[in-house]
Amino acid sequence: MKRRHFMGSLMAGSLATAGAGIVDAAAATPPASAAGNDRAYMVNLLQKMADPVLTNMARGELHKNFALELSPTWDGRDPKVAYLECFGRLIAGLAPWLALPDDATPEGRTRARLRQAALQSYVHSVDPNSPDYLAWRGHGQALVDSAYFTNALMRAPKALWEPLDATTKARIVAEIKGLRRIEPPYINWMLFAAMNEAWLLSIGEEADPMRTNVAIRKINEWYVGDGWIKDGEAFHFDYYSAFVMQPMLLEILEVLEQHKAPFWNGKPAELRAQALKRMQRYAEHLERFISPTGSYPPIGRSLTYRTAAFQPLALLAWRKQLPASLPEGQVRAALQAVHRAVWSEPSNFTKDGYLTIGFVGHQPALGDWYSNNGSMYIASESFLALGLPATDSYWTSAAQDWTQKKAFAGQTFKKDYPVDY
Repeated sequence: MKRRHFMGSLMAGSLATAGAGIVDAAAATPPASAAGNDRAYMVNLLQKMADPVLTNMARGELHKNFALELSPTWDGRDPKVAYLECFGRLIAGLAPWLALPDDATPEGRTRARLRQAALQSYVHSVDPNSPDYLAWRGHGQALVDSAYFTNALMRAPKALWEPLDATTKARIVAEIKGLRRIEPPYINWMLFAAMNEAWLLSIGEEADPMRTNVAIRKINEWYVGDGWIKDGEAFHFDYYSAFVMQPMLLEILEVLEQHKAPFWNGKPAELRAQALKRMQRYAEHLERFISPTGSYPPIGRSLTYRTAAFQPLALLAWRKQLPASLPEGQVRAALQAVHRAVWSEPSNFTKDGYLTIGFVGHQPALGDWYSNNGSMYIASESFLALGLPATDSYWTSAAQDWTQKKAFAGQTFKKDYPVDY
């Protein structure tokens, strides 16, 4: 018999309201973005993505109601890894928005409801008696998605970590430390191990400096120049610098700097400053990839992660760290164009409101051997700028044409040169 689990007085009664006023995710399509309404478009789209996952998991019913879709080339691993992928990846991109203060606006009420659902989802995720207990102790894939799970807690500690009850906190720490059993290969996986240790350090738990410091050193060894990082010994022309390498390296280094963590023959503050400059340069390339219509090159592995390819631009916008070459109105307009180009296709979602495997629409043949529909929720990483309030200049500044739109309209635009940092 399935049990329902609660977090005490904080959570009492919220399950009853978690489903109240939910947009019909299967039927809702975000409205076309009108001038000055970019934020509403993005909020509606993020809600459409998040609602089915969080409202079901808050009730302990994600496993029951999230029908899995596996790539045609699936490698045979336990498909239950999909549920950790789904929740962990979704919450990483959702966290900054959930961390905004409550208000009485429709957006604020939706945000408060989804925050409560997210907290209850964290409870279920580590409760062995819950039907939505996640696959922490099986396939090594858990290391990958645990890093997004903890990255969300690092991005929004007051909203997502501090309100949790003591039992849930202890269970999360135990599950994350338990993943030290997995030895990451010398590829992007090293950053997943390092992210977990950085999060442990951030909450005052004992962290393993080997799992952070070796990862940082290897990533810097793999830097090939002009903002690009290899994924291991070979260079891949894909978006893994956006999915993993650039954002996780920067956020891990910030924790090491803040906590004065030991780092062999190095200074985390200097490495953090270097990583930021390199990510800003990489963001310039990403912005130039965006065509006048919002399309972008369909290149490389994990193409079905869709708009997650633009995580660095969204992350830098949220943190107010965009390079001077990329004004906020220009970045917002470019990212709006990307999201409309990708997400306007209805078959990105199932009839029940869950993401499908594909790039623009349902295209299962594009899935990789490790792809399932839970993997697709990393697309939430392109919504990080929603962590800025509606009054922020990112949302209120005038929209500007982005580089390719200027270029193909015969307008003046800045020439591009490599950097030496």
